[in-house]
Amino acid sequence: MSSRVLIVDDSLTVRMDLAESFNAAGLETVICASAAEARKALAEDRFALMILDILLPDADGIEFLEKIRATRAADDMAVMLLSTESEVRDRVRGLTTGADEFIGKPYDTTYLVARARELLRGQHMTVAAVEATILVIDDSPTFREGLKEALEQASYRVFTAITGEEGLRVAAEVRPDAVIVDGVLPGIDGPTVIRRIRLDAALRGLPCLLLTASDDDGAELHALDAGADAFVRKGEDIAIVLARLAAMLRSAGAQTGDRSTASLQAPKKVLTVDDSETYLQELAGALRSDGYEVVLARCGEEALELLAVQPVDCILLDVMMPGIGGQETCRRVKSVPTMRDIPVIMLTALEDREAMIQGLGAGADDYIAKSSDFEVLRARVLAQIRRKQFEDENRLIREKLLRRELEAMEARAARELAEARAALVGELEQKNKELEAFSYSVSHDLRAPLRSIDGFSQALLEDHAGALDPTGQNYLRRVRTAAQRMGELIDDLLQLSRVGRATLQRAHIDLSALGRTVATALQRISPRETVRVSIADGLVAEGDAGLLRVVLENILGNAWKFTTNTIDAAIELGVAAKDDSLVYFVRDNGAGFDMTYADKLFVPFQRLHTEAEFPGTGIGLATVQRIIERHGGRVWAEGEVGKGAVFYWTLSGGSVGVAI
Repeated sequence: MSSRVLIVDDSLTVRMDLAESFNAAGLETVICASAAEARKALAEDRFALMILDILLPDADGIEFLEKIRATRAADDMAVMLLSTESEVRDRVRGLTTGADEFIGKPYDTTYLVARARELLRGQHMTVAAVEATILVIDDSPTFREGLKEALEQASYRVFTAITGEEGLRVAAEVRPDAVIVDGVLPGIDGPTVIRRIRLDAALRGLPCLLLTASDDDGAELHALDAGADAFVRKGEDIAIVLARLAAMLRSAGAQTGDRSTASLQAPKKVLTVDDSETYLQELAGALRSDGYEVVLARCGEEALELLAVQPVDCILLDVMMPGIGGQETCRRVKSVPTMRDIPVIMLTALEDREAMIQGLGAGADDYIAKSSDFEVLRARVLAQIRRKQFEDENRLIREKLLRRELEAMEARAARELAEARAALVGELEQKNKELEAFSYSVSHDLRAPLRSIDGFSQALLEDHAGALDPTGQNYLRRVRTAAQRMGELIDDLLQLSRVGRATLQRAHIDLSALGRTVATALQRISPRETVRVSIADGLVAEGDAGLLRVVLENILGNAWKFTTNTIDAAIELGVAAKDDSLVYFVRDNGAGFDMTYADKLFVPFQRLHTEAEFPGTGIGLATVQRIIERHGGRVWAEGEVGKGAVFYWTLSGGSVGVAI
């Protein structure tokens, strides 16, 4: 993403002033005097940020913004609106249309550039420097430029500032890796700069090196007491400064300040709400002189409307106003989760103790009397913003700790679950082996007495049937039928048991030939002339020949059985496209089944037809499923009552072989 800035304003003075300011801040700019020029620029290039005037000669800026927001090319571009209009409805309209910021004219260039940097940093559009970034604060042009040159030769990226106040603003904007600050500066001095850095949650971890021209023995102690990490006298060689800086950076490591935390020196927005236009303008002027962006509202309704679309850093709220009063406005602000943390300072022209108690009870964070001397008010605003910053930082720390604790708990729970699952799987496998062994043993032991019952019943019917009356003969035939039925069930159980215990002997198998062998056996056991069996040529598979024969015997056998009463019965074995892959299938046009009960097909002893309709043990398809799963595949079926069924299966995780 480009980090270029598009400036759209019909005023040549504004365009050149903004272009100069952004270029000085290291950002490339493109300037346009109309919406038509801006459209052309957006069509030819991509921009990280657009500064857009609302009143353009050929378009309404907000309507223009709405149109470009509808295009994908400008979807991730930050937009700052500029306007001479002070109406809250214009601000609300612009922000709800898609602007990220709204700045009133006349604007403060320092604030505007700083806010632009925040938007770019928040959207991760700026390119981070590979080398360390150093901020030099010194009012001596000779020393400052000489130090800058030496630092750049040492592969540092350098920013400079002349005063302490300017240095703090630059530090908030660029978040350098270290600061080198002169002890004596116009305005606030070097130690005060360091103290303010240490009081700023976003900057407090910033390594600071203090320079001084003083030979006083207590100068170093004074510097360290202010919070400096290192101290160098200006008379020392530049190499000493570079060595101290390198050592300081090594010791400091990563900054402890969170880059997601807004700095106290970063641009701040204050909402002032008062029905007195005179006091409102005086208050706005005093706050703007301290670098604040001031948003004006004339009543509580306007304030609430604006807060719904644009967050601010502090609210100054008059107690006595028409419409919604200050106390009710405060209550409504503090009742909204997204607003309740904004500091609210209530202002009053009355020295009324009861009103102060009511205001604080409504949720105000501070309560002060109106005065033409704004020094106290400025200090209270800064104190509330600083308190809010500390609360935000502590909340972030708590959230991080809770997140880490939650992650640790989730990891511990996942580990315990995996261990429990592994133990259960092992236990289940052991139980399955024991059950299969038990089933095999029991089934094997039952076969001998059942054969005796079947054999002697047959002998009685053949040799001594005359000694029995018709009822006795019927009873004996029913005993033999039950014994044979039990024998079939035991044979199927033994086969199911062997499937679970047998070792797979994988080989290349001609599935077409195997299918024809099974079909021939079925024709021999249950001769039928009305069934057509179609087996595709070239079907091959990798698997256990004996077990795959069991699969075909069961699936083809079912098809054979369930087409017994079907005219022009047809059975087909082949491959088909299913879910974007090839699968084996056996299709018939027999009795079919209701798909509502499809999940019961492969459950042992579950049958969808009565014994009288279609005899069987209910074990065959369970055996098929176990064989297919042991081959790494899956099996499923589709059917419709009276229209037949189709059984699909895959082998080795879904692969199907077809000889070419």
